[in-house]
Amino acid sequence: MQAPDALRALVESSLSDLALAPELGGLAEPMRYALGGKRVRPVICLATAEAAGGEVEAALPAAAALELVHSFSLVHDDLPAMDDDDERRGRPTLHVAYGEGVALLAGDALLAEAFRLALSYPTTAPARELAEATLGMIGGQYLDITGADADLAELHRLKTGRLFAASVGLGLWAAEVPEAEQAPWRAFGDELGLLFQIVDDVLDGDGYAARLGEPAALELVGEAAGRARAALRLIDADTWVLSAIVDELAVRTV
Repeated sequence: MQAPDALRALVESSLSDLALAPELGGLAEPMRYALGGKRVRPVICLATAEAAGGEVEAALPAAAALELVHSFSLVHDDLPAMDDDDERRGRPTLHVAYGEGVALLAGDALLAEAFRLALSYPTTAPARELAEATLGMIGGQYLDITGADADLAELHRLKTGRLFAASVGLGLWAAEVPEAEQAPWRAFGDELGLLFQIVDDVLDGDGYAARLGEPAALELVGEAAGRARAALRLIDADTWVLSAIVDELAVRTV
């Protein structure tokens, strides 16, 4: 079993070596510019695949696809028509660096490349998993920008949680775990998005932290992490790497 840092290095190498469609031409540069981040979702995917008895290398296309979808969502989220953010991860956002039109196209291309990767498997299940998660994420973003009457838990279940749940689901498909045996793993995956989002809200001082206050939000962090660990204990596999990832998520400071 490989530790999270080792899995993260594999993801970085895979993304660096990723062959983008030649038709994209010069768009490849802004696409790669958009691929910053901590690689949390693809690392979960690889860790799940390995814990479930699969090969990490077999899960790399699925893990990369996840990161491309996540990056696509951030590129579009930063646009003036959405959150209008000028900076992400300490540098100019894509539309600031390359212009709005290029940012739109780069985001679209990241999404298309993600599905090209997901469709590289002999079954369509990974692509279906990714599509359903992406649609849920987009639905959550719609709730967010329109101020629609949805509670915070539902908004985050869609906007953040669906892609985290897919991190586990894609790892299971890559490891060829039969659908009938996936339920305990998916119960774990359902807790990850909420855990990540509440910690994010505490760090940013919004969402759960703004609504409930930081002490109450931190209690929710502990509860979500506890449920995730409890779900792992019900899985008949060596899940120490996934448990370590839960610990990292629960105490992260950036």
